[in-house]
Formats: sequence, structure tokens, C-alpha cells
Amino acid sequence: MSLNQKMFVLSICAGIFMAMLLPASQTEKTEKTKKTQSGSTYRAAFHLTTPDKWKNDPQKPVYFNGKYHYYYLYNRDYPKGNGTEWRHASSSDLVHWEDEGVAIPKYTNKNGDPWSGSVVVDSNNTAGFGKGAIVAIMTQPSADSGKEEQFLWYSTNGGKTFAPYGEKPVLANPGSVDFRDPKVIWDEQEQKWVMALAEGTKIGFYESRNLKEWRYTGGFQTNNIGIVECPDLFKMRANDGTYKWVLGASANAKPSGKPNTFAYWTGSYNGKDFAADHEEPQWLDYGFDWYAGVTFEDGESSDKYAKRYALAWMNNWDYSNDTPTEQEGFNGTDSIVRQLQLKHYEDNIYSLASQPISQLDKLTVSTEYDEKIKVNGSKTLPVKGDTYRLDADISWSDIKNVGIRLRESENQKRHIDAGIFVQGGYSYVNRGFTGQPDSTRTYLESRAPFDASKKKAHITVIVDKTTVELFIDDGRITQSNQAFPKLHDKGITLFTENGTAVFEHLTVKHFE
Repeated sequence: MSLNQKMFVLSICAGIFMAMLLPASQTEKTEKTKKTQSGSTYRAAFHLTTPDKWKNDPQKPVYFNGKYHYYYLYNRDYPKGNGTEWRHASSSDLVHWEDEGVAIPKYTNKNGDPWSGSVVVDSNNTAGFGKGAIVAIMTQPSADSGKEEQFLWYSTNGGKTFAPYGEKPVLANPGSVDFRDPKVIWDEQEQKWVMALAEGTKIGFYESRNLKEWRYTGGFQTNNIGIVECPDLFKMRANDGTYKWVLGASANAKPSGKPNTFAYWTGSYNGKDFAADHEEPQWLDYGFDWYAGVTFEDGESSDKYAKRYALAWMNNWDYSNDTPTEQEGFNGTDSIVRQLQLKHYEDNIYSLASQPISQLDKLTVSTEYDEKIKVNGSKTLPVKGDTYRLDADISWSDIKNVGIRLRESENQKRHIDAGIFVQGGYSYVNRGFTGQPDSTRTYLESRAPFDASKKKAHITVIVDKTTVELFIDDGRITQSNQAFPKLHDKGITLFTENGTAVFEHLTVKHFE
């Protein structure tokens, strides 16, 4: 689970009052169906959303039988009851998802509900459940010890349903308060299974030959980023040909002025332990809503080290129940799937660069293009939309601020701003001028470092009904945020402060 599974109990209590807003009759359900059909809905057009009730942590998707299979934590009893289970969705293109129902129901054995973990395809039958069996290892609250321990479930029907491998853990808790979220990978060089586990501020490493018996090999201690969750470990080849291991984890570093998303380190893994190139982590996203992220292989490519995919839960435990989608009977949206590449930069650092996957282009129903627009002040485009991709090359010589107002109202008072505050040296997404989920108004503008000496930037923005995802230049910097504009707010305005900027090759691809 996420740490926040414990917090979830409290957040459920806070969200009980929303129960009256959920469908209570067939008439209300019919009205909501009509709303969706007419487009008057907060349900995302092309982001994965839970069909109903609640979703949070993604589990790493795996590829088999020609499709990506994805499991996520789901609560059918939200907001009146607690406990998560694993719901299943499948996709052939990572854009269109088919709901496959619940694969691991909650409270089916004495160890309670299944929390976060990971799924692997046991192609070599190392566990003895049959060649190609789907094996899930996840955290459950042990009925015997009362602690977080790791349990094994397996599927012999292609991941549709899973059975528990007994009621004893395959990895017992050695006495840790936090001991959760196993990420399991196959180490080809050593021909063994490797597990990364969240243990408070440490990530522990374990090895196994059969997925049933695990041995501790080492640990990586994090610093000043809080409790870590949902760890990740994978190998990539950078654009200069260098191979690097990447260790990642979701972390709440807000108290130290850092993000509450996915921290990662590049370095080396020797089959036992991980050594980081630098002590300070990098961040895969600087927004407020990219948590419990997972990365996974391109199942259709033979070159699995050149690129990976990633997705995350677009929400934040500080305001997880404050969403108008609850009025439509659901709460839970994922980010788009993004493509990751490892790049060597001029500052001699290897970093992950993110880009929206090319498969999103399948959704394009129309495209608008402008070769060059000079802006000093503001310019409202003759373009409207609430589901699109916008790209632009922006340049300037002397300027204070430059950006794009998204989901703007007719009177231009409501909008989401995405841009670069040049004088401050940061890019940003500001949702404070429209509907947004933080009632305390603490988390209104996310920021990420920007080298203002460059005097130019490429901006990519992915806009959906309730989300804005910003990619700067090649995606070394990204920011993902929820926002809840009024449904008819669809304007787009280019703006500058104290200077002139040129927007070139401005392209808007409208998505269905």
C-alpha cells in the first residue's frame, strides 16, 4: 500500500459526508449517464479513471498475451468503508483501457486487504505454479503479527483471478514499522529475482530463486525526503551508450521544500546493493499530483534498455477526497503514460527525460497550427478546448514572465497558468485562479528549476478535463497537477509580463 493506507482510514472519515452525493437511485444513475454522454462530466477523456468508487496506487503493468495488464488499488466501498483490492485493466496501446474487474478481492483471507506490490510473469516456472504463471507479491497486514508483511498470490488463468499461496508471508517483518510495497524484477545476469522494499527512510534489497523464499542482501538509505514508498529498480542505456541502474521511490519531501512525487537516483547495482552517483535525488515530476509512480518495460520492443514507460496516481493525500468527480460516483485518475529515456546532460548528470507517448496521437481529431505569434501582454487564440496537446517553441530576450493560460473563462478571470517565471528562474503550473482541490490554498503553484540564461524553451502541455501535465524542453522537467475548471471554460491565451516573447510552431492537437 501507500503509507497513506493508514491515513486513508482517516481520510475516509473526512469523506463520509460526500456519500449523499453518490448515486442513490436508478434515476440518478440514468441522469449521470446522460451527463456523460452529453460531455457534461468531470471524467477524464483519455486518462484512465476508476469506473466507480475509489482508486489510488498503480501496480507496475506487465506485458503478456499481446496486451499490457495493469492492476491498481481499488475500494468498492468508498466512501463508507475501508480496505483496498486489486482491480485489473488491460490495453494494447496504453491509451485505451478495458476494465477487467477485480482480480484480488479484499478480505478473502485472514490477512485482510491487499495493498501495493508488483506482478511478474514467471516464464521459467521458478515458483512451480506453471510456466507463464502470473505471480503477485504484495503487502498485507499480517493476522499473526499485526505487522506489514509480504504475501504471494498467483494466477494460472492469465491474470484474471489470483489465489493466495497460503496464509503465511513469503517475507516476514523483521521488526520494522514500515515494511511495504515490494517491487520485484528479474535479474538476468544473476538469474534470480530481486525485490526492492520500502522500509521507512531506507530501501531494502532481497533476492530469491523461486519467489517464495527471500534473503536480505543490502539497503539504500535516503536522506531528508521523508518516508519512502513504492520503490522501483531498473536498468537503462543512456543516449551516450552508458548503462545505468535507476533506483526510485515515492516520497513526501515537502517539509524540506522538495516535491511530493517520485525521487530517483542513477548509479550501479551489483546484484546485492545499490550505489548512487549522487546523494541528492532527482525528481521525475515537480507537480502536486504524481504519486505512487511505477515504470515498466516496452513489451513490444526487443531493446528493453533504451526506453521505459511510466504512470502515476494523479492525487495527493493532503486533499485526496476533495474532488467534484465524487458527485459522479468516482474518485481516481491516473496520469497519462509517459515514455522515459535516460540522457547524459552537460552538467555531467544522467537524468530521466519524459515525453507523452506517441500513441496519444491516435486520439487526434483535428489540428491547429500557427507558425509565429509575437506577444507583448496577452493574445487570446481563436482556439478552444478541454482535451488536447499543445506544443510551442518560446523565445525572448528580456522578460519577466511568459506562459499560457489554459481552460480560461470567457471573462478571463478563471484560468490555469503554465509558464516560465524568467526572473525567478523557474517554470510553474498555477491552478489558483480556477477550481482546485486544496481547500487550504497551500498548494496552488508548483515550481521547478529553469535555467533562464537559455532565453528559450519548448513547452508541451497535455490538457484533459481535470488535469494539466507540463513538459519543458525534452521533459527533464515535468509538472503534473489536478484542477477542476468549470466545464465550459475552454479558452487559451498566450501572455507575457515586462517584455516580448515569440511563440513559434504553436500546435494544438485536439483529442477525442
